[in-house]
Amino acid sequence: MGVKKKKEMQVAALTICHQDLESLRSFADVEGKNLASLLLHCVQLTDGVSQICYIKQIAPLLEKEDKNGMCDPIIRSCLDILAGIYLSLSLKNPLKKVLASSLNGLPEFFLTEAIHSFTCRLQEELNTTDLCSYRKVIDNISSCLENFNLGRASVNNLLENVLHFLQKSLIEILEENRKLTGNHIAQTQLMNDLLVGIRVSVTLVQKVQGFQGNLWKASSSPIWQSMCGLLSIFTKFLSDDDLLQTIQSTSGLAVILFIKIMFDPPEKIPGLISSLLLRSVDCVSIPEWFMSSCRNLCCAEIPESALLFLCQGTLAMLDWQNGSMGPCGEALLLDTVHVLFSLSSWIKESTLEMFLSRILASWTSSAICVLESSSPSLKNSLNGNSSIVERLLEYVYTHWEHPLDALRHQTKIIFKNLLQMHRLTIEGADLVTDPFFWGLTVSLLQLEWHVKGKYTCLGCLVECTGIEHILTVDKTIPSQILEVMGEQSLVPYASDLLETMFKNHKTHLKSQAVDSTWIDQLHETWISPLLFILCEGNLDQKSNVIDHYLPKLLNCSPESLSYMVKILQTSADAKTGSCNSRGALGALMACLRTARAHGHLQSATDTWGSLVSSARIKQGLVHQHCQVRIDTLGLLCESNRSTEIVSTEEMQLIQFFITYNLNNQSPGVRQQICSLLKKLFCRIQESSQVLYKLEQSMSKHEPENESPKQHPSVSLQQYKNFMSSICSSLFEALFPGSSYPTRFSALTILGSIAEVFPVQEGGIQTVYQLSHDIDAGRFQAVMECFTSTFEDVKILAFALLMKLTKTVVQFQDSEKLQGLFQAALELSTSTKPHDCVTASYLLNFLIWQDALPSSLSANLQTQQVAYGDGDKLASVVERNTLMVIKCLLENLEEEISQAENSLLQAAASCPMYGRVHCVTGALQKLPLNSLQLVSEWRPVVEKLLLLSYRLSAVVSPVIQSSSPEGLIPMDTDSESASRLQMILNEIQPRDTNDYFSQVKIVKEHDSFDLEDLNASMPDIDTPVEIKGKEGKTCDVTAQMVLVCCWRSMKEVALLLGTLCQLLPMQSVPESSDGLLTVEQVRDIGDYFKQHLLQSRHRGAFELAYTGFVKLTEILSRCPNVSLQKLPEQWLWNVLEEIKCSDPSSKLCATRRSAGIPFYIQALLASEPKKGKMDLLKITMKELMSLARPTEDSQSTVPQVHALNILRALYRDTRLRENIIPYVTDGAKAAILGFTSPVWAVRNSSTLLFSTLITRIFGVKRGSDELSKKNRLTGREFFSRFPELYPFLLKQLEAVANTVDSDTGELNRHPSMFLLLLVLGRLYPSPMDGTSSALSMAPFVPFIIRCGGSPVYRSREMAARALVPFVMVDQIPNTIQTLLARLPNCTDHCFRQNHIHGTLLQVFHLLQAYSDSKHRTNSDFQQELTDVTVCTKAKLWLAKRQNPCLVTRAVYIDILFLLTCCLDKPAKGNQPVLESLGFWEEISGIITGSELITGFPYTFTVPGLPQYLQSLTKLAIAAVWAVTAKAGEQTRNVPISFSQLLESTFSEVRLLTLEALLERFSAAASGLAEKGLPPLLHNMGEKFLMLAMKEKQPECFCKILKILHCMDPREWLPQTEYCVHLTPKEFLIWTMDIASTERSEIRSVALRLASKVVAHHTQTREENRDSMAPELKQWVQLVVLSCEDHLPPESRLAAAEVLASITPYFLTNPHPIIGLQDTLALWRCVFTLLQSEEQAIRDAAAEIVTTALSQENTSQSTEPPQAGAGWPFLTCLSTISAEFAFCQVDASIALALAMAVLCDLLQQWDQLAPGLPILLRWLLGENDDLVVCAESTCQVEEDYLFEKADVNLWAETLVSVRYLYKHLSRLLSKSSWRPPGPETLPDLRRTVSEQYHLLSQVFRELPPTAEFLKTVEFTRLRIQKERTLACLRLLAFLEGKEGEDTQVLSASDSPPEASQLTLPRAETAC
Repeated sequence: MGVKKKKEMQVAALTICHQDLESLRSFADVEGKNLASLLLHCVQLTDGVSQICYIKQIAPLLEKEDKNGMCDPIIRSCLDILAGIYLSLSLKNPLKKVLASSLNGLPEFFLTEAIHSFTCRLQEELNTTDLCSYRKVIDNISSCLENFNLGRASVNNLLENVLHFLQKSLIEILEENRKLTGNHIAQTQLMNDLLVGIRVSVTLVQKVQGFQGNLWKASSSPIWQSMCGLLSIFTKFLSDDDLLQTIQSTSGLAVILFIKIMFDPPEKIPGLISSLLLRSVDCVSIPEWFMSSCRNLCCAEIPESALLFLCQGTLAMLDWQNGSMGPCGEALLLDTVHVLFSLSSWIKESTLEMFLSRILASWTSSAICVLESSSPSLKNSLNGNSSIVERLLEYVYTHWEHPLDALRHQTKIIFKNLLQMHRLTIEGADLVTDPFFWGLTVSLLQLEWHVKGKYTCLGCLVECTGIEHILTVDKTIPSQILEVMGEQSLVPYASDLLETMFKNHKTHLKSQAVDSTWIDQLHETWISPLLFILCEGNLDQKSNVIDHYLPKLLNCSPESLSYMVKILQTSADAKTGSCNSRGALGALMACLRTARAHGHLQSATDTWGSLVSSARIKQGLVHQHCQVRIDTLGLLCESNRSTEIVSTEEMQLIQFFITYNLNNQSPGVRQQICSLLKKLFCRIQESSQVLYKLEQSMSKHEPENESPKQHPSVSLQQYKNFMSSICSSLFEALFPGSSYPTRFSALTILGSIAEVFPVQEGGIQTVYQLSHDIDAGRFQAVMECFTSTFEDVKILAFALLMKLTKTVVQFQDSEKLQGLFQAALELSTSTKPHDCVTASYLLNFLIWQDALPSSLSANLQTQQVAYGDGDKLASVVERNTLMVIKCLLENLEEEISQAENSLLQAAASCPMYGRVHCVTGALQKLPLNSLQLVSEWRPVVEKLLLLSYRLSAVVSPVIQSSSPEGLIPMDTDSESASRLQMILNEIQPRDTNDYFSQVKIVKEHDSFDLEDLNASMPDIDTPVEIKGKEGKTCDVTAQMVLVCCWRSMKEVALLLGTLCQLLPMQSVPESSDGLLTVEQVRDIGDYFKQHLLQSRHRGAFELAYTGFVKLTEILSRCPNVSLQKLPEQWLWNVLEEIKCSDPSSKLCATRRSAGIPFYIQALLASEPKKGKMDLLKITMKELMSLARPTEDSQSTVPQVHALNILRALYRDTRLRENIIPYVTDGAKAAILGFTSPVWAVRNSSTLLFSTLITRIFGVKRGSDELSKKNRLTGREFFSRFPELYPFLLKQLEAVANTVDSDTGELNRHPSMFLLLLVLGRLYPSPMDGTSSALSMAPFVPFIIRCGGSPVYRSREMAARALVPFVMVDQIPNTIQTLLARLPNCTDHCFRQNHIHGTLLQVFHLLQAYSDSKHRTNSDFQQELTDVTVCTKAKLWLAKRQNPCLVTRAVYIDILFLLTCCLDKPAKGNQPVLESLGFWEEISGIITGSELITGFPYTFTVPGLPQYLQSLTKLAIAAVWAVTAKAGEQTRNVPISFSQLLESTFSEVRLLTLEALLERFSAAASGLAEKGLPPLLHNMGEKFLMLAMKEKQPECFCKILKILHCMDPREWLPQTEYCVHLTPKEFLIWTMDIASTERSEIRSVALRLASKVVAHHTQTREENRDSMAPELKQWVQLVVLSCEDHLPPESRLAAAEVLASITPYFLTNPHPIIGLQDTLALWRCVFTLLQSEEQAIRDAAAEIVTTALSQENTSQSTEPPQAGAGWPFLTCLSTISAEFAFCQVDASIALALAMAVLCDLLQQWDQLAPGLPILLRWLLGENDDLVVCAESTCQVEEDYLFEKADVNLWAETLVSVRYLYKHLSRLLSKSSWRPPGPETLPDLRRTVSEQYHLLSQVFRELPPTAEFLKTVEFTRLRIQKERTLACLRLLAFLEGKEGEDTQVLSASDSPPEASQLTLPRAETAC
């Protein structure tokens, strides 16, 4: 046995020139022991790794030489050769570092000679004049300076030459870079060379000793002159914006470093640099050399970017430690930060923003260094109250939620350093009581928890000052943070903060504790809130806490695990959870999983034995909540030790899990299951290697003392059996009709097994081989997965087959292979799109398995090439691919020719897109960069391109139509000819897009000839028969033509894109190294260009865009300069065409500019992101100039195009932060464009504005439109986009001035809505500071004035926009000011619009104030009391004195809001409203309102519905308030519920019923604290009367819900008195409603009827017989409600009803209804358990849980004997008792339900009448096999896009097998037999007839029916299993179980069909 080999390191071998090689040979000694022999052996090796060993021997060998050896010419020559070797190696070659390390160990007496050799060799390098060699020389200088003594000494010797070379190389490289403008690849390389040259210059100055003296500073010194030259170069680089910013940044470092080295005296350096930064250099006093070298910095205007990089150099290159620069250094430090502050307002580019944030962070670090030994004045300048710290804090607050992660990280560093700075300034004062720290703490805690920066800063504050003072401020901080864990975007921040706080608190408590009680306090503070969230929190909270916080907590405090487990174990029995809740069991499993995965549990045995039982684990594996199942599986699979042996119990539990969890609809859950099982398989594989080693060691020498618990061979055999059993279960899951989730899971897990246990070579042992368990049946099952309509399944099946060995082909004979190939070809022309995908995978399988039929290779001769063994597989695949593509092209050419003659014929019989798809699929799987049959591929590629263009020319007229999407008539009558004639007339282009009549790609067949088609159909009234495949008549619909054309265009676009992406291009025209020529690439580009710029069909240009993106990505990296420049040329051309606005332009100005934005998007997105993005800059400049409104423009088409293109660019995520600098201009263009009189401009501006809102504020993350998750603070917004501040303010002022003119004219400003929408997304923050530059206060008066707009929606927007602009503590005063502006009742001149706008603003401000954290403030009540007093002064607006119902409604809403806020008593006082007499006023309003006096209005009165709703809400609140105060005395109620319920307006009744329903529901569920108030007693009579006369559906539904909540004993006896219906008649009335009304009412009526039925059965046992007809009707109603075609609400109601009546009707030991009805209800349970909707399945599982909890079912099941059965089934009787009272998933609930039913039949003694019914269920009597048989022989009519209701979750055979299993067990256990053979004659006859029909149909099937007739074939296979199950059970009943029962013969069914026959009954369980 061997160990798995690691991947070998690749090292390029060193080589030497021929002369040096000859020298070594001449010096090498015979014994091979001298240095020359060693080097000779080394250079003769071709493996770099082996050469390393020889290099390491150099120093030890020379150490053996004596000192006389230094004169030895051999050693001198060898040292010279070594120097040459070192300098010849590349910088990244590991040999270079090894050689340097070895030479560092040279004996001292050889150093002089070695340095001389290196100096000479380096001198030769420096003398080079080849520009291409400069980079190599620079790299050698760099490597010499890097930990290499000889190299550093050589550079020191040649310092003058090195400096001269660096100066020369930088100048020449820069010049070459300018010459190559436009060649991005070459320029990028030269830019990198420049960057490396600057860095080496910096390193040289820092590390070489030659700069330590002052001799070199003489002006005549060559070194000085070179230094001045380099400084001059760096200065130019610093200001050159054409260079990369990294070059400019490094130049800034170099400039400061060179000044530091060169300037004398050193103490004046800080002052000089300060003058440079402040742009105040005294040119007279500075040295001449400095002026000549840095003239640009001294005299010219320094660009802001250069200034920024100079600041960076100042902070990085000067020595700030220990205040070494003195007061001048402190002044420089302060000057630097002021310069940075001034730059922060200028910088817009994201890259410069990143530089600025890093430099600010660096400044704070430098300030900390200076503060440690600084003067008091500096400490005063940098303490927490200083202006500098305030500015830095403002920077942090502005950028702590910046979109760039790296920038947010820098703000954290800045804040952390600020805290440290302040600590240094206060010199040991108490941090907790310090005003600065205390103020920061309070202000941070006042922020809302959605602010991400709050978490980061609080974490820094905790690390600095501790957690105690924060907990002193608010002890509920841990709970508050845990509450926000439900928001995914906040989870990382919240979990990090919790971890920081927990660690700090634990450390603090341990340091202060004297005993062990400190841990109780820790648990109380942190663990208890955590456990509450785990058990009671919402699903997102729990998931995020478990995934992100729990591991951190356990790592910090492993000892807390036992406490958590103890608490959860206690509550796990009481709260098991459900589909909506994990419960304590879920929390327990999550904790244990996390603990085991992180090593806090030693082993699985410890877990099961001490913490949790295996029964509890099993409950978790099938829990109803999917995450509980995942956590429990993770507990089994995950371990911190990858070699931990998997126990037998774990393997059993895993197998149990797989049985019931493959069919999971959630992709995320499936992914987790597969991932966890893969971890388990890896554990098995790695632990098996340990077991193999242990087995070997035990066999060699037996252990004497200790022996393992189990011999390794036993464990290995268990592993093998387990893996074999798992694979059997997984292959079995691929049965006919298995669902997509099941197949996906099974194939993914099988793929993981094949990957984890690969075919090993070299004698490495493996515990399992998947290929050993593959037989013909399993191979066929995987092959049939290709027929799935889901491509994911096809991909997984193909990948699995590729992982298996080629032995899989042994299951296919040549005839079968020929059939597979023919089936693939036939599927490739199917009119069903998914069939061509199946064909593609079939062909790829045949290609890669070398299983193509021999006839194909005989017809298509390919070149025979001799290959080595290593290339054999690749060559076979290439040859096969070539043959298949040739075959497909031949067929495609014929079909294109047919389509050129008749597109209808092609669409009906041979749509061409399938062939193209198969070609693309074959090419994508082939490594096209290493082709060997290049000469044969070239003509194939040429033909492929030609056919693609021909195909495009055929289908383009349809796709290029002005409106092809609308042409989808669904009729299928026989008038196909006339219908299609009209279609073809319609799709003929009628616009200026004449591309296909001008540009001819193929001369022979270039157009779609409508006239020829007309000639072929002389009489359109006569139906024309289109012959399809096999000469059969087809009715061609318009959608078939459209789909054929659209998909053909799609496949052509994808094919061309794939060709560009994968095929190698020719570097020069006549070269033989590529398949695509430059001209072909240009043609492909022109093709895409024409389609994108002129196409109208969205599907067409979107798909062309996909292919075009692949082309542009290749062109941007192409070494061919002419191709590399193509995107730039195309971009300029299209921009010019857009600008010209020529009326004859073919560009589409409608449909959002169609493909033009896609075209430009593709060109810009392909531009290298690390460059200067010049194309983007120029394009945005051009587009912005076009997008702005201009007065002299004659056409708005360019403006429309520009707006549409900008929208696409802002949406493109690939442009990332590069597009942000243009957001301001884009917003201006959108807002101004909205004022255009042209609709097209306004429409495009609106779309652009919407995109900008998303780009600025982020993707909407909540249902609340104005949620703060998608908002910014005003400071943050205007700091990012400062130019928008004056623009928005000016625009808003203009809007406010035109809101309502004094003349009374109606003015509407178009951009008001957009302005208010932007402003409404801003909000103030307590951290905004007092800076007036970007204050939000100036906006407030204008927004208030906008509230008077005549447009209702604008008034609402103004009210919402005002809220964020008013600070919370200013809201009460603002409300009072607004209320004071309202008119008095005595005023005669007022406008209702102004009143309405003001009231809306008051309402929204009041709502925001009531929701704020100030609710806990003691001033809250007093402030709202003042508001209430002001409100009372304008109370006339809520009364009839106000004629406007709209304003009356808003004022009433304000009153209602005040009642909600103030209806609570203050400390020691009566409620505020009562003390103010407010309720009396409200009672007066209600009494005088139309609710009492009646309504003289109709619905035509504006605002009536709104007024009714507001008034009703206030009336209900008043009723509840009086009721709560008066108790049982209700005389003072202003209005009764009866009056409200009798209102003629449905709005009033609906709100009243909703309020009552809430109270009745709470009382029924026990949630009401005091039960129902007296006012609601005895209302049953009222609701009964309302139910009979209510016509409004929603009100009627609410009445039925209230009756359902009430106890039937209270109201059912009153039915005869109230509504003249007996209780029985009322039940019938309810059931009639349940069977006729719409779904929601039907569901409620069903629940109500079922509750009445249950009431009757419980209370009137003696009258059950008289209720029999009604019970039967009710059963039928329940059965009908479970049908699949009904809405989910009806089926969910049926499930809930069945759960509620389970003890009475389903599991009653003495059945109330007949057996047939009882079984009908049970069948409903089975149907619901197989529903596609998860909620319905979960509700149905509750039925099974209820049934299992009954005494007669939980005790009646007996443990069966373990036996064989289907691999994926387990005996379930024991499980029935095991899972009683547990929430289980529907998968196992189905099996449990059948087990319970079979046991109940035996209990009831109803086996004889019940068995025939169950056998008919098994047979599927409702499935019409005759129809199935007929459909296999008929041609299907395909209706594209028409989908029937399909259940993608239910699996017929699963329920069949469960039923068969339990019937077999029941019959075996009960020993029941029918009295005579005539008992089941009808059933026996039916089964026999079905068997014979199946035999006939199977004989008539084609050879590859599983691929060609998949649906029918699957249906027949399922029916076959059902028939065989019945045959076996009938045989058992007739006593023939020992004889051979009838089975289908081999001739009756295909071989693969016979693989799924049922096991015999005696082995079923």
